[in-house]
Amino acid sequence: MRVFVAGATGAIGRPLLAQLLAQGHEVIALTRSSEKAQILTKQGVEPAIADVFDADAIETVITQAQPEVVIEQLTAYPKTYTRESMSAAAEFNTRIRLEGGAHVLAAAQAAGTRRYLRQSIAFWAVPGSGLADEETPLAFDGSPAVAADARVVTELERRLLEAPDLEGIILRYGFFYGPGTWFAPDGDVANQVRQQQFPIVGNGEGVWSWLHIEDAAIATISAAERGNPGIYLIADNQPLKVREWLPVYARWLNAAPPPQISVEDAIQMGGADAVYYGTQMRGVSNAKARQELNFQPRSLEWLVSNTTIDTPKIIQPSP
Repeated sequence: MRVFVAGATGAIGRPLLAQLLAQGHEVIALTRSSEKAQILTKQGVEPAIADVFDADAIETVITQAQPEVVIEQLTAYPKTYTRESMSAAAEFNTRIRLEGGAHVLAAAQAAGTRRYLRQSIAFWAVPGSGLADEETPLAFDGSPAVAADARVVTELERRLLEAPDLEGIILRYGFFYGPGTWFAPDGDVANQVRQQQFPIVGNGEGVWSWLHIEDAAIATISAAERGNPGIYLIADNQPLKVREWLPVYARWLNAAPPPQISVEDAIQMGGADAVYYGTQMRGVSNAKARQELNFQPRSLEWLVSNTTIDTPKIIQPSP
């Protein structure tokens, strides 16, 4: 396939380009930097130089590329995972997804692209029992930042799924870990855990669904090749409560056990969003991706490395 990638230099973009090339696809990657264009060329990727906020330039490069598939991975997350950094990045992250994404989508339609994939989020499902699936609504009544982002991604998903003459596929990814992510051993969350700054909140009931960054790339290519239009939840097989995964993660990092704080203290330190992630977040089922994409995610890295613990059971979805 001839594939155009927007957001090619982010955490998922790098392994995605490598996997696409390894599988023999022709790859065109968007960048606004001539320096990054040179790097892409050395990798065997055809660079397309344009600013994602320049609608005419984006239409020009995508029309010239004539891709069969466009994969949009546009985000602007900070390198640090803190209340302050996430708040500071929120406005631009929203703009690049809504405005920049709209330009890429319109250009793909104008160029006659057959299939369009875009990144979305798996872990903002409305809280409840069991695992969420693709039909579960997002948490519009969640904590402030979660609710705001849920509304943004719902609008992005709606735009794509309602776009005429285009096979739209939404990939709702779980929490990324692996090289280049916050949870890598040299990542920001790992450093916070070592410094006792990433606590278990309340009873630690929040359920996290994980995804290795390379598995995200593999699943994305599978969806591009044979996925059906619609939504896929892309996460591993073992959603875990914070009180289950965080102590093991700390041990894997050779860090002290994480502290445990009250909900009230968490609100003071990290705001209502910290409470949502720590106590209310809902895990997701990857059954559809396993069935339709033959998705076979690896086991969570720090669980595999810790052979002395009892592996928590997989949480089953509600009927």
